[in-house]
Amino acid sequence: MLQNQKILHFSSQILPPAPSTITPKLQNFPTSTPLPSLKHNCKLSRRELAISGNSSLLLLLGTQILEPFNLSKVRAEEENLNDTSLDCTNKVPTKKAFLDVSIDGQPVGRIVVGLYGETAPAGAARFSSLVSGTAGISYRRKEFVKIMPNYVQHGGVRSYGVDAELAQKTGSNLAIDNLIEEWERDYVKCSGTKNLAGTVSIIVRDPLKPPPKLKLVARKGKLEIDQEEVGKDPNGTQFVISTKDSPELDASALVVGKVLEGMEVVEKIGQVKTVQENTSSPYFRVAKLIGDKRAVVAERGFNRPYSKVVITNCGLMA
Repeated sequence: MLQNQKILHFSSQILPPAPSTITPKLQNFPTSTPLPSLKHNCKLSRRELAISGNSSLLLLLGTQILEPFNLSKVRAEEENLNDTSLDCTNKVPTKKAFLDVSIDGQPVGRIVVGLYGETAPAGAARFSSLVSGTAGISYRRKEFVKIMPNYVQHGGVRSYGVDAELAQKTGSNLAIDNLIEEWERDYVKCSGTKNLAGTVSIIVRDPLKPPPKLKLVARKGKLEIDQEEVGKDPNGTQFVISTKDSPELDASALVVGKVLEGMEVVEKIGQVKTVQENTSSPYFRVAKLIGDKRAVVAERGFNRPYSKVVITNCGLMA
């Protein structure tokens, strides 16, 4: 409109005066179609928008129209992620197990554990076999060996000696390959902290285990490079019960259940006095650095309870 007015004013100064009968009327000049108000833009069709607006206005309107769609799409993706995390944390127990605990020979109560037979079938089956004794060995008369600020750890059963012989007689397989595969699937699928307060988990790997050392070995008159494993992998029988959220366990423990009853018993175990950790000592650091076996032995004793915390009885519940 402004451009048309300027052109008309400029031309009237150069051209000779027109007859009075042909007086130009400004209102008869063609103008652009009046734009509708912004409130009704979303109701217009694509054809009406293309006719009534210029390209910059169309771009602005398109942004305003697509923005709610993009926001809804992002919200839907976030809800899907939240649903996945809820499926990982709100698991439904399929069976129950119990652990009767005593401290220095005095019974302190029973812990009832709900096992996730559907989401962690291998881990739940391993825990069930060790609780019920069907593997030839069980957690009965075995001790809790470590008490940390966020969790308590049971020593499990040994993969040598009498325990190993009893397991061989029943044909039980204590290999942890299937447990590690199950832990890897759970670790990738579920985001956030897995070992929440009250969860029960089997230790399937040692994240602090150093890489194997290379050494020369003579075989059949030839020197070959071999790998020497440093430390031992867990045998898939040690388990932990979290007294608080323990993200530090996610890299080593497979969640197999949660405490349904007796969390006060777990807290009593967590209050037992332990051997003070001394990893900050410069003597310990030097000994650990040079591979002194005394440092390894001392490290095993850190956070061990002074009192004897034992599972006196255990089994499955109907």
